[in-house]
Amino acid sequence: MGCPTLLAITVCGVDPVSKQPSSEPGISEDLLLEIERQCSVEFTRGSGPGGQHRNKTETAVRLTHIPSGLVVVAADSRSQAQNRKNALRRLAERLAQIERDEAAAMKRSERKATRPSASKRRKRLELKRQRGRRKDSRRKVRSVDEDL
Repeated sequence: MGCPTLLAITVCGVDPVSKQPSSEPGISEDLLLEIERQCSVEFTRGSGPGGQHRNKTETAVRLTHIPSGLVVVAADSRSQAQNRKNALRRLAERLAQIERDEAAAMKRSERKATRPSASKRRKRLELKRQRGRRKDSRRKVRSVDEDL
């Protein structure tokens, strides 16, 4: 896809609850903000359990990443802010997956030719013939009469 390379997954993120560094790999907040700038955001009404409050408020979030055309919807929570964070993380994960797939496809397309050329085959066969002649010259020639 034609979207710029944005995905720099951090090695060590920060746990939002304890504010301590966590050992889990995460996506940096700067990256999420950059992705959010490239998106159009729509809010819709969520469906499912949650009663009247969920059915009347627009808490579901639909993000459309304009450069790539990816669409992500999050309606997991009754909180619009939480759904927005979830949608951004999902979008970042999908973009990272697309980037990894493209890198793997490029790596596969860079195959090297392993079949030897015709001149290399001819040279190898000539060397085999010479080796065979050398071995033949070292053999003792026996005639049929000697064996009897």
